Amino acid sequence: MSISIEEVEKIARLARLSFSPEEKQKLQQELSAILDYVGQLKEVQDKIVEKPYDDPDSVNLMRDDVAEESPIKLELLAQAPAREQGFVKVKSVLE
Repeated sequence: MSISIEEVEKIARLARLSFSPEEKQKLQQELSAILDYVGQLKEVQDKIVEKPYDDPDSVNLMRDDVAEESPIKLELLAQAPAREQGFVKVKSVLE
């Protein structure tokens, strides 16, 4: 996909940037290359990746959200200079 100089100028205007004609030409080439690469990735993704969530009857494949105790919590708390009720105690910054 190719991007025109006019589109580069519009993008620059929206971003409140100014470029010399040489810079605009370089940006046109770079942005076109980026859009071409994104197009290639989209083609590959459509071919390889299955979309299990497109089917409204599909089962939720995500695990349940369950709170668990962190195995290193006690180690981290042991390194804190002050602790209170399982939390790190810090000096108050607001009065």
